[in-house]
Amino acid sequence: MATNFFFNNYRSSQEQQLLENLIVESIRIYGEDMYYVPRNLNKFDHLLTADDQSSYTDPYMVEIYIKSVDGFSGDGNFMSKFGLEIRDQVVFSVAQKVFNQEIGAYTALTRPREGDLIFFPLNNKCFQIKYVNKFEMFYQLGALQTWEMTCELFEYSSEQFNTGIPEIDAIQTKFSTNILDWAIKDDEDNYLLDEDDNYLVMEGYNLEEIVSGAQNETLKDGTDNFPGTGSDDFIDFTAKDPFSEGVV
Repeated sequence: MATNFFFNNYRSSQEQQLLENLIVESIRIYGEDMYYVPRNLNKFDHLLTADDQSSYTDPYMVEIYIKSVDGFSGDGNFMSKFGLEIRDQVVFSVAQKVFNQEIGAYTALTRPREGDLIFFPLNNKCFQIKYVNKFEMFYQLGALQTWEMTCELFEYSSEQFNTGIPEIDAIQTKFSTNILDWAIKDDEDNYLLDEDDNYLVMEGYNLEEIVSGAQNETLKDGTDNFPGTGSDDFIDFTAKDPFSEGVV
């Protein structure tokens, strides 16, 4: 016996469009409005396959379904040798049709990319896409209607944010260790310097508070129990050329 030739489950475009429209409508009912922010590669290193000057500037509102309805997965709160790390993981689903209309039409993206951000308004957090499932084992009616995105909580690493969304741009404001992000400017957008040519910074600039676990002052000056063990006691940082044997 063969399959019934009156029913074509994998080559009927009308049935595929019907299923796609039903999925889009379902996500609009049960999903959440989120911001999709593509990553801009400003100085990509092809050898290390990394970019230390990435920026996020253009947010796009799109409806996304939270597939991890039971809560965040991943390692959760993880204690490592570098301190406490939060490794919350979530799976988002977006309709391909909606992605092409709301994002692809303006960015030329054919699918979500690893490294892009999704702002989740429910907990006011940004998640970074780590993996996009592009090859499902079984297609419903012979077509793939959604993109499944495995995301992890975004860890700030000196990226530039200028999206115009205060909740997203606050990531750079809160975690940036670049002194230029805290420096004070005049009316002509010039940085203000003191008499020693050091930047004048806002009161909140303190690396010990921005970076949890930072011990910059301890490494520099030593500790009360072990005086004379700081870096200033071993290395003279005042010399312009450490290899000049004292000749400036």
